[in-house]
Amino acid sequence: MPVAYRLLIFDFDGTLADSADWFRYGLNHASRRYGFPSLDEETFARLRGHDNRTIIRHLGVPAWKIPLIARHLRRLVSTEADRIRLFDGAADLLHTLHRRGARLAIVSSNTEPVIRQILGPRTAALVHDYGCGVSLFGKARTFRKVVARSGIPADQTLCIGDEVRDIEAAAKAGLDSGMVAWGYATPDLLRARGPTLFFNSMDQIAALLPQTDIAA
Repeated sequence: MPVAYRLLIFDFDGTLADSADWFRYGLNHASRRYGFPSLDEETFARLRGHDNRTIIRHLGVPAWKIPLIARHLRRLVSTEADRIRLFDGAADLLHTLHRRGARLAIVSSNTEPVIRQILGPRTAALVHDYGCGVSLFGKARTFRKVVARSGIPADQTLCIGDEVRDIEAAAKAGLDSGMVAWGYATPDLLRARGPTLFFNSMDQIAALLPQTDIAA
């Protein structure tokens, strides 16, 4: 029998927002300051088939630099959020899920003001909980906090993302994971890591909830 998910926790970049091109630009901007190799388009595409730890090793970035690079990227995107757009259908998906009674949350390394700006005020208002500014491998703790604040049981919660670390964090928090085919990591890589669900389209996410909409 399918699980009746009531809390859907979304990643943002690569899941709702089409930010891969900006992310490569941002990494190359940071590379000049923090001394790691810049990425051309071919290398960036090839790294999509590897998990985050492998990518970090490829770049030769020591662990102590990762928070500095993340902070640099957050500062940079705060001034350039208008360069990032939602994936086609992402806003409609959130509105559909909200009408059907889902509680929506976003957990991301990005900041809440940037996420709200990209979502737009009408769509941003649908999100019940924002867990933002999360460290690269720190999502599990934030997932647990979001679930606790929601009052919804863990077994009725689904974490939706686009990277291996999203699968790992959900498992660590004792939650189901649903990965999307259109994000940063390749579908083959994600499927190999055994997420609970895999989505090839946003319509498949919408289908998680019954089609009878509740009153707005």
